Amino acid sequence: MDPHLLYGLVNTELRNHCESLEDLVKTHDLDEEVLLGRLGEAGYVYRPELRQFR
Repeated sequence: MDPHLLYGLVNTELRNHCESLEDLVKTHDLDEEVLLGRLGEAGYVYRPELRQFR
């Protein structure tokens, strides 16, 4: 999946349905390190205080 599309989907899910990144990865059975790596390669960093990638 295109990382920019993934970025939008993940942030939407965090904003609308999940309390944290940990909640997101547990809810959707994702590997947190893989998700962080994939978005990190595109320049996005998770900001826990905002509950979103930027």
